[in-house]
Amino acid sequence: MSEIFDDRPCALGEGPLWHPGRCQLFWFDITGRRLLSRDGTGPLEWSLPDMCSAAGWIDDDRLLMASESGLWVFDIESGDRDRVTALEADNHVTRSNDGRADPWGGFWIGTMGKGNESEAGSIWRYYRGELRLLFPKITISNAIAFTPDRRFATFADTARGLVWRTALDPLHGWPRGEPEPFLRARQGGMTNPDGAVFDADGIFWLAEWGAARVAAYAQDGSFLRAVPVGGRHSSCPAFGGKDLRTLFTTTARQDLSSEILAAEPLNGATFRCDDVAQGMAEPCVIL
Repeated sequence: MSEIFDDRPCALGEGPLWHPGRCQLFWFDITGRRLLSRDGTGPLEWSLPDMCSAAGWIDDDRLLMASESGLWVFDIESGDRDRVTALEADNHVTRSNDGRADPWGGFWIGTMGKGNESEAGSIWRYYRGELRLLFPKITISNAIAFTPDRRFATFADTARGLVWRTALDPLHGWPRGEPEPFLRARQGGMTNPDGAVFDADGIFWLAEWGAARVAAYAQDGSFLRAVPVGGRHSSCPAFGGKDLRTLFTTTARQDLSSEILAAEPLNGATFRCDDVAQGMAEPCVIL
């Protein structure tokens, strides 16, 4: 069972990132417009001017941060940010959602409608100064992750209850061929696929919205086991800790009634479970 890592309630916790250089977890409260973290001194928090959802690390002092209008270089110490490129900035219906750095130094980011508008979102990739549309017509983008052998990427549409797997070019990491279904709703009890990460053995760890768990699936899509999380809406996992064996999971209070929140006040907190599996260090983003 997971234990509390940070009890600050997030309306929509997302995008946990273990920074391997700083040995520090960062995560977002998307609709609360906050970046949160903890270090040796205690909890840290930055207020943001718009909704941000995911990040990769550039170096020990900077993150690449995805917002509802662009990708930004964020200075951890000063809190300043500079825009790298626009991201659907002329589309006020959408915002960023799930995202992750890839092994080539690129950054994948999904968008979605702020009101879950059907097929309003997309999957994008930023690589060597270019932001390229990969997969359009996604309703709720999630589960962006990369296999340890660098052969495949995954992404999901939560609204469809479907996770795809797409083959990658080994030289530069661009998708090749058509994505294929990897997991479907009700497979292994899976209902609403949210954020995901692979461990070093190629096991797929998937947060399942509404299920209070992070479930592990084998490379053939078969269910292996699940780690319970102390919040109904488990939203995204990340491996971290000094040995990368701790599973951190963000959760959300969104769409839960006042009665549920009163009875279960830990909804929206961030959780940890030690010695789950051997994770991988997140790759840096190369601008």
